[in-house]
Amino acid sequence: MENIYDTVIIGSGPGGLTAAIYNARAELKTVVIAGNMPGGQLTTTTIVENWPGFPRGVGGVKLMMDTLEQVKNWGVEIKNGNVLKIETRDEKLDFRFEVEMDNGEILKTKAVIIATGAAAKWLELPGEKELIGYGISGCATCDGMLFRDKVVAVVGGGNAACEEANFLSKICSKVYMIHRRNELRATPIEAKKTVENNKIEMIWESVVVEINPNTENLKPKLENIKIKNVKTGEEKVLPIDGLFIAIGRIPKTEFVKDLIELKESGYIKVGSNEELPSMTSVEGIFASGDCIDERHRQAIIAAGTGARAAIDVERWLKNR
Repeated sequence: MENIYDTVIIGSGPGGLTAAIYNARAELKTVVIAGNMPGGQLTTTTIVENWPGFPRGVGGVKLMMDTLEQVKNWGVEIKNGNVLKIETRDEKLDFRFEVEMDNGEILKTKAVIIATGAAAKWLELPGEKELIGYGISGCATCDGMLFRDKVVAVVGGGNAACEEANFLSKICSKVYMIHRRNELRATPIEAKKTVENNKIEMIWESVVVEINPNTENLKPKLENIKIKNVKTGEEKVLPIDGLFIAIGRIPKTEFVKDLIELKESGYIKVGSNEELPSMTSVEGIFASGDCIDERHRQAIIAAGTGARAAIDVERWLKNR
């Protein structure tokens, strides 16, 4: 008998795994394509303090590995790897889509949920990736509380960077904001609020050129950064406890750019069907998580949209 899934879920972060739990509970035959990093971006967060039910916080890796185990306990199949493309098939068949993986495997399915998330843009400096979770972060809302009463820096000049800096100013003793231009790219209101915040010190026309850890500890931790003025070439060392990178995010949607409608920013458009708000421009393809949400970037919101997508899939399949 041909192996046909009710749902193929692409992505194993909070959105994808929550969708898997809901679809499995609805007795839909479900598989999760987990990518190369099962658990998604949350596994790079040391402590998650804003997930309900954990009064003392929970490790990001533990939270996602426990969720992955919960998904498996519901009988959901997990496949490691990435999706190269999705192709539509004749509606008269028992399946509507073929999902091609990078190992050559092709999965036949009635519905698809895309929950591939969005990745933070990094500075791509030596040692940066090794210090993620040890002084370097891409999310102030996620990790800001770890730097209470400490000195931090934010890199960027758009709305997201301003929001991060203002959020951190309520927690940290001092916030540096490093921007390569001599004015912010944020909206006038957001820029004014940031520049006038007396806990934020602006460092204009500058870029980070070096990231330096304290190597005396068993686990390296950020100790300082070297910044360079792009006009004068002057360099100086800035001792800080935390560095927040806010130079943008990249939704992982390249593989569907010719199939479904995307926003100009690359995020997936959903909501054209009022009855099934998580459906994309292609009937039978749904989306959830950070690949549809360019503003909030919160795991709990991704999980909520994952539940919504799974419920929409169940209703859509029932009505076909």
